[in-house]
Amino acid sequence: MMLVAAIIVAATVSTPAMAQPGQCSVTGYGPFACDLVVDGGGFSFALPNGDTLVFTPVDLELGLVFLIPDDAKPGQRPRELGEFAAVPNELGCWIDEDDYQFCALVFKEENT
Repeated sequence: MMLVAAIIVAATVSTPAMAQPGQCSVTGYGPFACDLVVDGGGFSFALPNGDTLVFTPVDLELGLVFLIPDDAKPGQRPRELGEFAAVPNELGCWIDEDDYQFCALVFKEENT
């Protein structure tokens, strides 16, 4: 049985990066299948246009978001999208002051 679980950022403990299949949505794109790469307390996923959205937590309710272009060169700095706050009552969703929002959910097998 498959359950959908929100990515919840609890700590920034170093852990090996691992991709997990999931469902994402970003302002300007409808929901789409994505592979979420979870690394430490943050995560990243590819957008439909090939760019990569990277979320780095500041605390449980706030994080910084960066965009890495699909054609980024080694050493090129990512574009900072700024601070995003957790959306109340929508686990896994984050929004900035301009109403740019993204959601990231992972599929998790339930052991029954």
